[in-house]
Amino acid sequence: MVDTPAGKLSHFDAEGQAHMVDVTDKAVTDRVAVAACHIKMARETFDIITEGRAKKGDVLGVARLAGIMGAKRTSDLIPLCHPLPITKVALELTPDADLPGVRITATVKTTGQTGVEMEALTAASTAALTVYDMAKAVDKAMEIGGLHVVLKDGGKSGRYEAS
Repeated sequence: MVDTPAGKLSHFDAEGQAHMVDVTDKAVTDRVAVAACHIKMARETFDIITEGRAKKGDVLGVARLAGIMGAKRTSDLIPLCHPLPITKVALELTPDADLPGVRITATVKTTGQTGVEMEALTAASTAALTVYDMAKAVDKAMEIGGLHVVLKDGGKSGRYEAS
């Protein structure tokens, strides 16, 4: 493992080679992770989305589905992630006129030997990317930001909540 100020990076072996972490001996526990991000846009774009006038359809509904699909495909996208039996994926896409834009929160649950932080992060970012894709015809300057883990609970390391 590679030493860092915070300890050891588990995705590297003693020689510094990347590897998938062996979770065989880890306890099966209930695990949850919540991730959040936002997408900023022009006021006109915000109005088009919130008034349901987007030419491609229900932007927030499609983004919600895309986020769910993203969580389920995380291990296909992130090389060292384990495929997990996800028991719940929920996305909240909340229009925020003060941004203007959309605030996105993704919650993912499993019962297993490793956490679902990566699945929650992938769900939130996939939803944001879908909003961008569906509205880019009117606003190529949209900005996705603030992607972070809000909550992680379960497993050996216990609970983490962002401050």
